[in-house]
Amino acid sequence: MNKEILVIDDNPDLRFLICKILKEEKYEIRSAANYDQAEKEIKKKLPDLAIIDIKLDKSDKDGIDLLKLIMSIQPATPVIMISGHATVQIALESIRLGAYEFIEKGTSFSTDKLLNYIARAIETAELKKEKDIIENKLFHSFDLIGSSQSISKVKKTIEKLSNSESRVLINGPTGTGKELIARKIHKHSQRTKEPFIVLNAALLKEKTYEKELYGQEFDDGNVSFGVLERANKGTLLIDEISEIPLETQANILRVLIDQKFKRINGKKDINVNIRIISSTSKNLGDLINVGKFREDLYHRINVVPIEITSLKSRTEDIPLLVDYFKKKIADLNGVPEVSIDSNSTEFLTYDWPGNVRELRNFVERITILSVDENKDNIKKIFSEILNNSSIKQTNESLSDAYSVPLKEAREKFEKEYLINQLKKNHGNISKTADFIKMERSALHRKLKSLGIKGIN
Repeated sequence: MNKEILVIDDNPDLRFLICKILKEEKYEIRSAANYDQAEKEIKKKLPDLAIIDIKLDKSDKDGIDLLKLIMSIQPATPVIMISGHATVQIALESIRLGAYEFIEKGTSFSTDKLLNYIARAIETAELKKEKDIIENKLFHSFDLIGSSQSISKVKKTIEKLSNSESRVLINGPTGTGKELIARKIHKHSQRTKEPFIVLNAALLKEKTYEKELYGQEFDDGNVSFGVLERANKGTLLIDEISEIPLETQANILRVLIDQKFKRINGKKDINVNIRIISSTSKNLGDLINVGKFREDLYHRINVVPIEITSLKSRTEDIPLLVDYFKKKIADLNGVPEVSIDSNSTEFLTYDWPGNVRELRNFVERITILSVDENKDNIKKIFSEILNNSSIKQTNESLSDAYSVPLKEAREKFEKEYLINQLKKNHGNISKTADFIKMERSALHRKLKSLGIKGIN
């Protein structure tokens, strides 16, 4: 289905021109000449993207008010602001309020530039939607499960933090659920309605830390916002904080003390109100001793420490986790719950080097592979996976994904996911396309691009 764009401009000639160009590009178009018309269109149905002129005649309200209205309904909606009279301050204000881009009318106005911004804005919105779906599946829909002393202590700490603004340091092995804990802290805090932003320090190149943190100002007046600004009034999780270079650590310390910073190339201080949660799988004390982590920063971030132990050290939680994942994964995938014994010796004796993440992946894998299989076959699948160390391979594959660029990691995941879905539907393209909510032709193209052939 083609994307729908709402064009709002009081200049009939420019409005007609923009609409004509967008129709030629196969976009669905609605238009409005003033605030009242635009308000009716927005409330009738929110568009996939809006193009809004800042100054609107015959109305007490302007394009900024329309931008605020759209953001109040759905902040993820991309909005491109245009104006022939706006100042740099108004342009920056529109970006701060949530606009994707700002374009000046006049000699610098270009339909090619507009079409480029529209394409990028829609693509960014789609990627964010996809990211939100994944995050919802991975985090928001999952609970912190377990009755062990370790998990019970973590749950109590989260409860105690509900009325606190204290900084938190979460320490634990990879795959134990550190980000899930951070999200639970945010959800139960007074900042729950504000942004939760994640900065994964392990995935950044050394030269990009400053830009990711502070954002950047450009000569043409455009601004890219860093995580500190995007997390304002909310929570910022710095994942694997041990990977941040020493120089950048000093700058973070300064932000924690002053609650303000300057964008790259910026001259004005940006004041922020952020709760910092940090996580690490390494021993920061050891890194301090060898000069790789600042002791003063450590004391600033480690106000409330949370220790999450490996799954191997709390085997009493494994049956609870298996039962929970069986039901949750079946519901999320729309398939029957797999018939496996959560108290099986195999579950309890395996080391689970990838911790809870590995266990969840294993349950998801056996759930998908067990669709339409009888009990004997399910037992056979279960045994084969364990005996052939397939879960180890799966975990290694996931670990490998963290060492490659995002595009490559995504392709690996997509390929494995689609193969499993095709197997579940015995190679039926139509059924698979219907289940994953993808057009049949698009699925064919995707399978071809990933080199997937003839699965029965």
